[in-house]
Amino acid sequence: MAGATARLNLDVQAYLSRIGYHGPRDPSGATLRGLHRQHLFTVPFENLDIALGVPIQLDPGALFDKIAVRKRGGFCYELNGLFYELLVRLGFRVEMLSARVRREDGGFSPEFDHLLLKVSLPDEWIADVGFGESFIHPLPMPPAGKRSDDDPDFAVLPADSAWDLVRRRGDGVFVPLYRFTKAPRKLADFASRSRFHQTSPDSHFTRRRFCSKALPDGRVTVSGMRLIITRSGVRRESQLRDREELCNCLREHFGIELPDHTDWSKLAG
Repeated sequence: MAGATARLNLDVQAYLSRIGYHGPRDPSGATLRGLHRQHLFTVPFENLDIALGVPIQLDPGALFDKIAVRKRGGFCYELNGLFYELLVRLGFRVEMLSARVRREDGGFSPEFDHLLLKVSLPDEWIADVGFGESFIHPLPMPPAGKRSDDDPDFAVLPADSAWDLVRRRGDGVFVPLYRFTKAPRKLADFASRSRFHQTSPDSHFTRRRFCSKALPDGRVTVSGMRLIITRSGVRRESQLRDREELCNCLREHFGIELPDHTDWSKLAG
């Protein structure tokens, strides 16, 4: 962790202001919970740069500029990669982990397909601010104890020699979302898979354009030219008609201002 700290003189206050966090800064469970929640409510899960052909740099300085300064979002490598840097500077014991995402056929994707964080308090907790629609508060790892009262539809369960993040379906059955081990990783370990998701036609990140953010009572998402807002279980969907409506939507719901030279036609797919 000391090596990570030396890479970047991260402005902690600027980062906390970006996510609207004004609580305690001690490395405690309450602080982690507050930071995790605020991050999900303020920084969107989005792949707009991939759609626009803008290369994503897995460098803490570049991530800080994009997320904290330019007030953008990103995908897991960016969001959890930078959240790691913040937690380290606040004194948390945190490690990056690699996860394999569950496929529709029941199998799992290759290693390094997803980046998540393990935080020791000293009990072990999973933090993940980069998996889209998922748990809002950190989840305890076995044998830390009970499932989260805040997010009862999610849990971390043992799976062979690994662990699964599981989610309860509508029929009450828990199914895996991704599988991971506790082997510590570095951000550079995810570079190859990050390039895959930015360039391969086989990646869902190159096939679908989206920007999504959790709300205290639901979620707001732009997918292509569709705006989807879910509040208190009620889903409303509307079609965005043109560039101006898309631009206004990104600004109003996500605080995103794209450069004047943006090729908006690439975001309408």
